[in-house]
Amino acid sequence: MVSHVTTATVLGLEAYKISVEVDLIQSIPGVTIVGLPDTAVSEAKERVRSAIKNSGYQFPNKKVVVNLAPADIRKEGTNYDLPIAVGILAQDDILDNEAIKDTAFLGELSLDGSLRSVNGILPIVSGLKDMGIKQVVVPAKNAKEAALIPDIKVFQAECLCDVIDHFSNNPEAVKRLEVCEVDIEDYLNKYTTTNYHYDFKDIKGQYKAKKALEIAAAGGHNILMSGPPGSGKTLLSKTFASILPPLELEEAIELTKIYSVSGLLDSENPLVNKRPFRIVHHSASAIGIIGGGSNPKPGEITLAHRGVLFLDEFVEFPRNVLEVLRQPLEDGEIRISRAQTSVKYPADFILLAAMNPCPCGYLGDSQKQCTCSEFQIQRYRSRLSGPMLDRIDIQIEVPRLSPDELLNKNFKSESSEEIRSRVVNARKRQSVRYKEHSIMTNSQLTPELIKIFCKLDENSEKLLKNAAIKFNLSGRSYDRILKLARTIADIENSENIESSHIAQSLQYRNFINQENI
Repeated sequence: MVSHVTTATVLGLEAYKISVEVDLIQSIPGVTIVGLPDTAVSEAKERVRSAIKNSGYQFPNKKVVVNLAPADIRKEGTNYDLPIAVGILAQDDILDNEAIKDTAFLGELSLDGSLRSVNGILPIVSGLKDMGIKQVVVPAKNAKEAALIPDIKVFQAECLCDVIDHFSNNPEAVKRLEVCEVDIEDYLNKYTTTNYHYDFKDIKGQYKAKKALEIAAAGGHNILMSGPPGSGKTLLSKTFASILPPLELEEAIELTKIYSVSGLLDSENPLVNKRPFRIVHHSASAIGIIGGGSNPKPGEITLAHRGVLFLDEFVEFPRNVLEVLRQPLEDGEIRISRAQTSVKYPADFILLAAMNPCPCGYLGDSQKQCTCSEFQIQRYRSRLSGPMLDRIDIQIEVPRLSPDELLNKNFKSESSEEIRSRVVNARKRQSVRYKEHSIMTNSQLTPELIKIFCKLDENSEKLLKNAAIKFNLSGRSYDRILKLARTIADIENSENIESSHIAQSLQYRNFINQENI
């Protein structure tokens, strides 16, 4: 009789149920694994053999055939070790086939029989629960992560012996597996604001830039800052993290699944409870940013989901790298296609970019003369395409601080906490407004929803029409100005978009630079 053990794999963020079928055949002893395994899965035969032997049991002196079904899904990784071992032991009548029937097993085995953690536990356990599995056995280091999923019993195992004793045919065996439970609200409430290195109250001047960053955080809008070296662009960008709103539980689980697949979780505090702030160097490749590989893994845009992707020295990135951002910025997701598979990852992030206005950095500076020729400036700016700029809602200049501002020791500025309170309030208004439409922020508004939630009065419509004629607005720019105005209205607790909100949103579009590019 063939033994059947349930496990699962993850492609992208989707879990797929895998049945590990084990049969013992009277033939030359050996282990054969079929079902489209990769090298790591094929090597499981040696890990499983040693783990069973070093756990005090005899490895079957027969031919062991292991089939990973369905066979058309490529099996990768080491999480098949434990289910293969369980299947062999069940087939050898050491484990109770009925006891393991409704249980899924996940984990990598060491040669001494101890269990190592594996990646992707959270999306796998979530998928198994949706498939009707009631309980799952995972390595102890993955237990807190797995227990974030409610309504499924999570057993934590330190070694293969624990699993054998728990599911043994021997009625005298001591059941050593413990159920792991966590308080997910406690993890989420660990969100604090005291450990930020930067606060807006310590930044002198730059009130327009601070307001622009507040609007970007409140509505999830992309923002580009241009200014001379030392004007504070990088400092403002790093301080931006301190005004982001806390994560909702749904967002935290979604982010934790991404970081689980990427192997970036802390086993003791597995829930991602802060919005990510990813800083990418301009030497990064296109695959590093959007994700990829033979078994496509998340890139920086997915790791920045529900948070911020910060690109300093924006124009220093190769143009082909920047252009791959266009589709994710529009759709909020990235689909990576390979010959064998196609996976989709979420990528709804705020693009925060900073750049100099010219190669020397001093074009338009009040204190230092620009040394660049017109041709150099044109070539420098041409690295950013019109379609790319069209997807950036806020484009502002960050000028050098005047000597008076720089030397002013008695300056007063709003703290990040004060700004964040307005951001949170604006986000709450959007959450209530869009609760029936599966979106969270104004930046996600579709053209259809813009017609519903961005209605204009006569004066606002006239102002926007004149701007469309003067600046030759594209349809995308027109929509983004409306979204921006909607966010400004939310910050000011205004139910309707007024002409002052349209005027302000127009000021955050740097049309002069767009025309020069």
